[in-house]
Amino acid sequence: MAEQAIEPAAIGELAKKLADKDFETARAGKRQLWEMVRRVGRPGNEGQCRAVAGVLLRLTSEDQPVVVRRECIWMLSEIAGEECVGAVAAMLSEVALREDARMVLERLPGDKSLAALRAGLAAAPPEFKAAVAVSLRIRGVEVPGLPDEKLKPCRQTRVKAAGR
Repeated sequence: MAEQAIEPAAIGELAKKLADKDFETARAGKRQLWEMVRRVGRPGNEGQCRAVAGVLLRLTSEDQPVVVRRECIWMLSEIAGEECVGAVAAMLSEVALREDARMVLERLPGDKSLAALRAGLAAAPPEFKAAVAVSLRIRGVEVPGLPDEKLKPCRQTRVKAAGR
């Protein structure tokens, strides 16, 4: 029995449920969307994958609720490539979405996402620079001038360096 194809138009309708005030409705919509994305992301399904990614990309526009945009960029990180970098990189300047956008850019392969992270570091406000630097370091880029947050002591200790 052949598997039924996913209708990309259904994604827009399900995405509306993500912003529903009823928690169970929102959760059910989210679960269904993720199931669809994982199904189209399987090997050998590139055509349908591109169609679904196109719909998800349209759902990242600023006229959509933050919860919809957030889930859609994470879904895109599963099935899309460089075609979604511009939309995700634009979210680096939005306080509500910048952490998610940074993490998605970190996951997306290719030079375009790496360039977006570099540009994001240059444009980031001081309180967000360290986070973008972490993503660049994870991608293998040296980031001079910004301390690695993992190396900063988080509390005072009485441990002394060896030989002192």
